[in-house]
Amino acid sequence: MIGRLLGIDHGLARIGLAVSDATGTVARELTIIRRRSKKEDFEKINRIAAEQQVVAIVIGLPYNLDAAPEQYSQADKVRNWARAFAETTDLPIIFWDEQLTSEDAKELARRQRRKPADPVDDLAARLILQSYLDALRDGLAEPPPARE
Repeated sequence: MIGRLLGIDHGLARIGLAVSDATGTVARELTIIRRRSKKEDFEKINRIAAEQQVVAIVIGLPYNLDAAPEQYSQADKVRNWARAFAETTDLPIIFWDEQLTSEDAKELARRQRRKPADPVDDLAARLILQSYLDALRDGLAEPPPARE
């Protein structure tokens, strides 16, 4: 048993959150935070992490294979945001590839009969986290480091 993990889909306007079960088998969508300020956002995420009793955080990292190395990419923005967030928590942070999760989240939302205009950030976070959990189960990912 690895404990509960919190999945994060970082966006410019919203942050999607998902959580796993305590066995680290299944992820479910949790909520969407409308971004305000880093301070407020980090406080909300840390409060939710404490309420959910998570032991680590999985943040989706967008890999843009087409971007030129000198371009400031969305991945750079996420890394910088995560670096600032890491200063507010003692939970381990794991980056995980989020490629194509937005499109998959839109398809999942359609199957759940969500309105087309409804945000899907929570579903994207669920897909990111589930992808990590599946890779972990299959021995393709490192487990979260133990908390000190």
